[in-house]
Amino acid sequence: MKKSLIVLALSGLITLPMHANAQSKTEATTPPTIEEARSIVQQFGGELKPALQKSMKEGGPVGSIDFCHTKAPQIAHDLSEKTGWNVNRVSLKPRGATATADQWETAVLEKFNEQLAANTPIQSMEFSEVVTVDGAPTFRYMRAVGTEEVCLKCHGTDVAAPVGEALHKLYPNDTATGYSKGQIRGAFSFSKAI
Repeated sequence: MKKSLIVLALSGLITLPMHANAQSKTEATTPPTIEEARSIVQQFGGELKPALQKSMKEGGPVGSIDFCHTKAPQIAHDLSEKTGWNVNRVSLKPRGATATADQWETAVLEKFNEQLAANTPIQSMEFSEVVTVDGAPTFRYMRAVGTEEVCLKCHGTDVAAPVGEALHKLYPNDTATGYSKGQIRGAFSFSKAI
């Protein structure tokens, strides 16, 4: 008897075939869910935002660049270890190498920008889908990250000279500037093999 795995994605209902041997693997482990991904977003943002605010208060934008370079990736790494998910942030205009969107992430970010043009609130933009990665079914999830006023100090169109110098020192290939308040700056991007 042929089984199917049903996944709800923002673009509609997706049905993927599931073989009998894959069924036993799915039953043996808890399959990833959108609720689980949302929970990780809350954990990531819940650690990252207050720590970044503290860094900004103590060292200003220049001091916060080092925080973003060292501490933010560590938070993502620790969450990956704790949850079993691949936890990352990506952008169409990446600052660091790990922020470079792959083909799937690029397509989702472009969809988010289309939704923004249609006046969809950024905080409601998310997308999940089961795709094949290296021959294995993988649950992928993204949630849009907007540009707030405080982001403009390091990501805006008029970055102060000391900030620009600090960015160039740690991110010589940086493209993550030129944003305006309310634009999509990137997204949380999580994945987990099924």
